[in-house]
Amino acid sequence: MQARMRNPATIVPDAMQALLAVGAAAGKCGLPRNVALLAHLRASQINGCSFCADMHARELKQAGEIDERLWSISAWREAPYFSEAERAALALTEAATRLSDRMDAVPDEIWNEAVRHFAEPALAALILNIGLINLWNRLNVCVRQVAGTGPR
Repeated sequence: MQARMRNPATIVPDAMQALLAVGAAAGKCGLPRNVALLAHLRASQINGCSFCADMHARELKQAGEIDERLWSISAWREAPYFSEAERAALALTEAATRLSDRMDAVPDEIWNEAVRHFAEPALAALILNIGLINLWNRLNVCVRQVAGTGPR
């Protein structure tokens, strides 16, 4: 496989630095890193971004995640390996990634559960992380970025 072109964020002047800066700012708001990475992995699976799914699964593994959690994240509702807070983050990730799947894209039930588990700064960081990973997924899917060619 070969990518169609380099990632657009590496071509447009200052784009990569701006996107990385948003991610770094979100990383300072109290959201546990593993929750952000779980959101990244789940959105990447939904969006079919093999580059990001590969990268974030590796990051989670390096951060000490157990194999069972990595293998079962696509079935997190039925798997016993996730905390209530992680489930709330994953539900919000799915809703905010699949905006057109329902009339009320992020229903109150999903929103209220996220609010129950995350203080406003951490919730804001989660929402920014979801938005960013969806952007990264779209960039990589468009150019067919090859899995395994990112940082290791």
